[in-house]
Amino acid sequence: MYEVKSKEMIFTDHKVFNYTFAGRPLSIETGKMAGLANGSCLVRYGDTAVLCCATASEKPRDGIDFLPLSVDYEERMYAAGKIPGGYLKREGKPSEKAILTARVIDRPIRPLFPKDLRNDVALSLTVMAVDQDCSPEISAMLGASIALSISDIPWNGPIAGVYVGLVDGKFVINPTEAERSKSDLDLTVAASAEKVVMIEAGANEVSDETMYDAIMLAHKEIKDLLKFVDAIVDEIGKPKFEYPSGELDHDMFDKIFDFCEKDLMFALDTDDKNVRDARMVPIKDAIIEKFSEEYPDLPVQMPELEYKLQKKIVRRWLLEDGKRVDGRAMNEMRPLGAEAGLFKRVHGSGMFTRGQTQVITFATLGTLAEAQMLDGIDNEESKRYMHHYNMPGFSTGEAKASRSPGRREIGHGALAERALVPVLPSEEEFPYAMRLVSEVVSSNGSTSQASICGSTLALMDAGVPIKAPVAGISCGLITEGERWMTMLDIQGVEDFYGDMDFKVAGTHKGITAIQMDLKIDGLTPEIIKAALETTHAGRDYIIDNVILKAIDAPRADVSEFAPKMMSMKIDPDKIREVIGKGGAVIQKITADTGAKIDIEDDGTVYIAAVNRAAADEAKSIIDAICFEPEVGSVYDATVVKILSSKVKPNEDVGCFVEYAPGKEGMVHISRICDHRINKVEEAGITVGSSVKVKFIGLDKQGRMDWSIKDAK
Repeated sequence: MYEVKSKEMIFTDHKVFNYTFAGRPLSIETGKMAGLANGSCLVRYGDTAVLCCATASEKPRDGIDFLPLSVDYEERMYAAGKIPGGYLKREGKPSEKAILTARVIDRPIRPLFPKDLRNDVALSLTVMAVDQDCSPEISAMLGASIALSISDIPWNGPIAGVYVGLVDGKFVINPTEAERSKSDLDLTVAASAEKVVMIEAGANEVSDETMYDAIMLAHKEIKDLLKFVDAIVDEIGKPKFEYPSGELDHDMFDKIFDFCEKDLMFALDTDDKNVRDARMVPIKDAIIEKFSEEYPDLPVQMPELEYKLQKKIVRRWLLEDGKRVDGRAMNEMRPLGAEAGLFKRVHGSGMFTRGQTQVITFATLGTLAEAQMLDGIDNEESKRYMHHYNMPGFSTGEAKASRSPGRREIGHGALAERALVPVLPSEEEFPYAMRLVSEVVSSNGSTSQASICGSTLALMDAGVPIKAPVAGISCGLITEGERWMTMLDIQGVEDFYGDMDFKVAGTHKGITAIQMDLKIDGLTPEIIKAALETTHAGRDYIIDNVILKAIDAPRADVSEFAPKMMSMKIDPDKIREVIGKGGAVIQKITADTGAKIDIEDDGTVYIAAVNRAAADEAKSIIDAICFEPEVGSVYDATVVKILSSKVKPNEDVGCFVEYAPGKEGMVHISRICDHRINKVEEAGITVGSSVKVKFIGLDKQGRMDWSIKDAK
């Protein structure tokens, strides 16, 4: 007989590190799972658990001039005790929220890798259990930082992140699910011990001062958390591996720069991207012709070389001469333009132009049944406001086929969506689902902020009663040692060669969204404060001088081509009467008016129709069904049945009248005329006759008592 043996599994390297994070237990486990990754840890925060693994290739990837880093945040539905929706019943492509979370983690981590590293680096962050009060996103960010820090992968971390909420006027670190539902601020901050490296925020028109204080509070909390992380790294961190540098040859760069410096300055000195690109073509040809024999790899290195040549000129102009490539002052925006109502058949449209950046946003209104259904590991099940962003190749002058939206497009759409949500009317005020689509038709920097401005225009053109117009603007940064300089409204070349893209959207009253991208190791408090002040002035100018001049208020009504929606409340006990037996009543209302009717369990009724008259008619019918007659009031009614006496065949008991759709009452024969009659017809009343009836009250048996003679 074959004998099977095995050794007992002993995790000799297993360690658990404990910390209290915002009042909840946090533990980091290492040495037990994913032992073949360069670095790994299991983060437990409350009952949330995320497995975080960092791996790197042994050799650099040939022929590239960038760090091939991938960050994958993977939601597993079992983590929330759910089975995936759909036919396949397994997780498919990442949800939009998972993609946005991966971007939030990528942005603070990427700048801290060595600039010359070309090895593939992959971060896999798998959510295995979810406690809705303990954010898996923050847990994953921390786990990614720890996995990299304890690995042998070169990286200049660690960093950590926190959420900040604003509940009843007070800041809350890592708010619970209940606190998040009533928070006026949804702020994510990532930072090293010295500087802030990432900011992402949504807010209900929060002031610059409040936002700044929240960021500083977050950094203070992160500094304490990083002491805990440093202790882990000191105990189990591996030495970093050596790698061949992917940096350009410095001597080659200096020779080529000296050769073409004057031509580069001429090429870049224009506000027209097309002119600049055309001027660069002969410069690149001349470089190849002169230096390719001395440097055989030059054609492959040309994209990186061109980037660094232009970067040196642009940064030198900014820091030493205070000069921007298009001649603007540091606080000056490019030429601005806005139009609303460009297309008749759509429900709403707006075009916003800033220099060579141009975005057209379209608004479509639908019934609440058309809201997007969500299938994720949190408790959010649907959303009625959606924003989608498209950036085709022609917008940058590139000849490339259209593809499905990538992470960047999804991220920009989500930023614009977040910026407008705080000013949208409630479902009760405006019972519509809303989808906005921003089409980037020309791109030379800051298209995401242009899409926010375009969205405000489109919503107002669609007749959506937003609380206030929202504008978005970006602030750039150039640093050198201790010197730094911010600039308003960066165009593509300044974004490409600068150190920061600090995007802020908001109303006159306050901030509604922030997204900050960095290429350096972080921001000081002084830079953050300057960026907030600069962008506030910029968005105020855009709202007053551009948006409100294009359309000064939301249209009084929605487009003639949009569905006409209204909502009403009825007594939940009346729902059965409105629906009718087998749906007969509601089907008749729909057939008679053409309106679509949806009824919620709480008695909220949503009515959608092709025109306002049909919606009003459906509402009137429902009102009639649900109303309770008042004693002494007179109503118009129709005779629907005459009731004969079974005891006395030559006499009638009375007649039934319909005083509201689907609602009938009986008029006794003694209450039809002032004098005695035996037959209803003696009063000139037959089935179908229109009569006025008065509600007398309830009789001894609790039945409604109606009168025709008392209504005269």
